[in-house]
Amino acid sequence: MKTMQIGTLSDHTGVHIETIRYYERESVLPKPTRTSGGRRVYDETDVRMLNFIHKCRGFGYSLKEIVNLLELVDTGRFTCKQIHDRTIEQAKGVSKKIKQLKTMERELLQMASQCGQGNKPKCPIIDSLFLD
Repeated sequence: MKTMQIGTLSDHTGVHIETIRYYERESVLPKPTRTSGGRRVYDETDVRMLNFIHKCRGFGYSLKEIVNLLELVDTGRFTCKQIHDRTIEQAKGVSKKIKQLKTMERELLQMASQCGQGNKPKCPIIDSLFLD
């Protein structure tokens, strides 16, 4: 099996080197084998695992949720229905976040509309941020 160093793994997956190291520290990604010189060595299994983690993060899964999914996969103790239900729950969470973001957008645009864009150090946007 072909091996690679962390930079190559990063290039193959689009995951930054520091993020890979973080996933290892947090035990989301297994600790890699090391060369006699102490360099990390990865293989295609690691690429596959990191792609899974990266894609899950992109869908908003927490590291804890990802570890849980990986444990289910490793043990084979899951059904397609269970994964389906988890995916639907994740999608509901994304919908909630979208609504929150739209509310934030409306509020920001409302604040911006109150600004006269003058040249004085007084600004209604800043003032509104200090209010409760």
